[in-house]
Amino acid sequence: MPKVLDPNESYTFSKYFDLPYSPKDILADLGCTLERTDHEDLPYTERELDWLAELAQSMRRRLKRVNTTTEQARREALIFPLLDRICDLFDYSINIEYTVSVSNWLKGSLNYYISNPSNLLIIEAKQSDLTKGFTQLAVELIALDRWVESESPILYGAVSTGEIWRFGLYDRAAHHVVEYLPLHPVPQDLEFITRTIIGMSAGGSKEDAVLRRN
Repeated sequence: MPKVLDPNESYTFSKYFDLPYSPKDILADLGCTLERTDHEDLPYTERELDWLAELAQSMRRRLKRVNTTTEQARREALIFPLLDRICDLFDYSINIEYTVSVSNWLKGSLNYYISNPSNLLIIEAKQSDLTKGFTQLAVELIALDRWVESESPILYGAVSTGEIWRFGLYDRAAHHVVEYLPLHPVPQDLEFITRTIIGMSAGGSKEDAVLRRN
């Protein structure tokens, strides 16, 4: 029986952000477990990226010029330009506000869904709250697992304020969410963020020289 979720209630993804319950209790009601760790064993590419310096410079300009106090500004000025540049590398499509409806407990819109081999999911943290934002990300990864038909055993995701990023994954067979606690600021950690997202996007492709970073 559910501990915190009401069987008769309907929950959108954004509603999970506002719930006062423990993330572990919320995910338990969805049949999943949660692990929080500071050990980042995420895919990471070492391929040549000759456009990284230009991307970092443009990010610095945006941080100076754009008032990032609104969610829309953070998405358009900081998050989308990075994802757009990465997807251009692979000719991947970006699904923006992609609607998913699995059940009354798992439905809503995914901010950025990149349907590559790893089905990467990126969300913007409402109110710049990465802790609650990750709970929402975890629920969306669970919904994505039940929505897509894919052979990939791991679904990767990230939650971002635009200026700070946090990564996570969902082990589909184990029904297990991993939250990586390290926070990565932009532009200081832009290279790490970019190379990690590329590694996750490539789905472990040998052609892209994806490595494990400990």
